[in-house]
Amino acid sequence: MDKMTCQMTVLFEGAFWVGIFEKTEGNRLSVAKVTFGAEPKDLEVRDFILKHFYELKFSPEVKTQVKERKQNPKRAQREVKKQLQRAGIGTKSQQALSLQHEENKQKRKEKNREQKRIEEERQFMLKQAKKKEKHRGR
Repeated sequence: MDKMTCQMTVLFEGAFWVGIFEKTEGNRLSVAKVTFGAEPKDLEVRDFILKHFYELKFSPEVKTQVKERKQNPKRAQREVKKQLQRAGIGTKSQQALSLQHEENKQKRKEKNREQKRIEEERQFMLKQAKKKEKHRGR
């Protein structure tokens, strides 16, 4: 049976506060990024997770290795403290986010290309109609 874990990191990136959701299922990692704007309070983060977690668009999955081990509660507390002090997100998460970004970019390009083709077709039809209108009387 595969184990699923989800971890959220809130960090300051550039001019905005960002939440990074990392979801690990078995040996697959996928990531979602949320921009909060102003610094979110703990209750705001909790409410966001409760209301909008299932609306998040996670990136395509990336292979990763998961280490299973039992941990002393004090050691776990120290690990949490270290993670809070550490700046940035994991490289696997960055890869997954960039993969999602590239995917979105491809979709956007495809959509724009289709709209441009439709517009050119419309312009062509207008020109043809105008030509026919000019030659009708002669």
